[in-house]
Amino acid sequence: MKIRIEKLSFEELKRKDVFNWPTWEKEVSEFPWHYNETEECYFLEGEVEIKFKEGNVVKIGKGDFVTFPKGLFCVWKVVKPVKKHYNFK
Repeated sequence: MKIRIEKLSFEELKRKDVFNWPTWEKEVSEFPWHYNETEECYFLEGEVEIKFKEGNVVKIGKGDFVTFPKGLFCVWKVVKPVKKHYNFK
């Protein structure tokens, strides 16, 4: 199961109404996570490493628009404190 990481323009972010989505913040930490719903999010600050069951790791940071698919199991490693807008579908 793959996540999608994109760099969207300011206009695209406004069209999706991203700046009116709730925000979530997390300090440096590591924890397992399971997505019961598809999540779209836009990273305002920070850096994370997402580790998949297969062992591969993806880095995400400020300015990334990320889609996490429903059913995904992964481990979040917050390398630098995170602040993001998020929306569940």
